Amino acid sequence: MKKIVIAFFSIITGLSLVSCGGAVGEDPGRAYMPDMYYARAYEAYGYNMVEGEYDSLRQRGIQYNGLLVPGSVARGDMLPYHLTGDTTGLKAADGLINPLDTLSQDSKIVKEGERLYLVNCGICHGTALDGNGPLWKGGEGPYPAKPQVLNDAQAKGWTDGHYYHVITFGKGAMGSYASQLRPEQRWVVIQYIRSKQGGAIQDSTGGGAPTVLNQTNTADGDTTKKK
Repeated sequence: MKKIVIAFFSIITGLSLVSCGGAVGEDPGRAYMPDMYYARAYEAYGYNMVEGEYDSLRQRGIQYNGLLVPGSVARGDMLPYHLTGDTTGLKAADGLINPLDTLSQDSKIVKEGERLYLVNCGICHGTALDGNGPLWKGGEGPYPAKPQVLNDAQAKGWTDGHYYHVITFGKGAMGSYASQLRPEQRWVVIQYIRSKQGGAIQDSTGGGAPTVLNQTNTADGDTTKKK
């Protein structure tokens, strides 16, 4: 009986060693789920092999811009912007209130606003908000028209809501930055612009009663208002 048990375990051990494959670099054996083990990788921004030909996502009708699926809200993010991207929405935006206190000049918020501004806005509007970014460069840059100046009397008179709406939808030659800046980041950029404007106070007379957009989502999906 003892010999039978030893022979049995010897056979099991031998089969186990064979199933583990040979030396490094050799075939490791059969995959249990080959479709998952050898899954085809797709590059979101690159070209992929499709049926023997290279084809881009755009050519296949796949548009990716980093935005959320319409109607969805990221956890901890503000509620979706409810105004339309037209002149009516732009006028109504004058009544929006920045959930950040534009006069508090919180150093951390202003520092982050500076970083976001330089990354996304400075190339056009300039580091000094004078519209003389690298794309204009005093008329010598590649851009055919000078970008909007953000430190003159007109820009100081625009409401925070006006800035938020333009960042969200774009205006004129400026495109939307909704995919580059999350809602709260747009307000942070506005905070930085105000700090560079010398603490300008917005005039919200054009939009009627102000609308507070400081709603955020809690972890369980409910919404709360911060005061």
